[in-house]
Amino acid sequence: MNAPARVLLVEDERGLLRALAMNLVARGYEVTEAATGTAALAAAAADEHDVVVLDLGLPDVSGLDVIRALRSHSSTPVVVLSARSGSADKIEALDLGADDYVTKPFVVDELLARLRAVTRRTAAVDDGVVARIGEVTVDLRMTTATRDDGEAVHLTPTEWKLLDVLLRRPGRLVSGEALLTAVRGSAEHTDPSYLRIYVAQLRRKLEREPARPRHLVTEPGMGYRFRP
Repeated sequence: MNAPARVLLVEDERGLLRALAMNLVARGYEVTEAATGTAALAAAAADEHDVVVLDLGLPDVSGLDVIRALRSHSSTPVVVLSARSGSADKIEALDLGADDYVTKPFVVDELLARLRAVTRRTAAVDDGVVARIGEVTVDLRMTTATRDDGEAVHLTPTEWKLLDVLLRRPGRLVSGEALLTAVRGSAEHTDPSYLRIYVAQLRRKLEREPARPRHLVTEPGMGYRFRP
């Protein structure tokens, strides 16, 4: 039997924190609760978690600063919970390394579906998939991305999922629906703009000229393609 997924739940609204924790525990998750950013970072340092559910409006430090601190040493998936619905807030959180963004108020079943999606890992990995993207060598088996000068490129779990799908199909068109399913577990009720944001993040990290990508190419109205 698989071990239960471990969730670090960061939310300063006590009622919501307890309600979410109870829902997660009832569905088999192990939950660590934190009501502040400081407590969240301490919990993250003390133990490993499979996913962090993070409110941005914390009383001591910004949730964005928590993401920044986590990403300095960890690739644990982060699902943001926030009452901020503006696209600028979403883009900033995703740019800092968040893997998903859920706007309050939300349906608990949708949040649970998002958690299942970000914690799902590819069961079988092909040892032979190593690709070049600009000046970066990407190794799917080792989950490493390294520039020619030896500098490591940090990719989030979501970015690795996208690369996994594209790099295993060199030259082939991959629909936006297929990519969203790889990232979220389903393409239903998902804003396609998320996919554009994720791909733009990858281009900024991997392409020599992100505004004029040569390898991670958009096929307008159809999807995306990896060109070796």
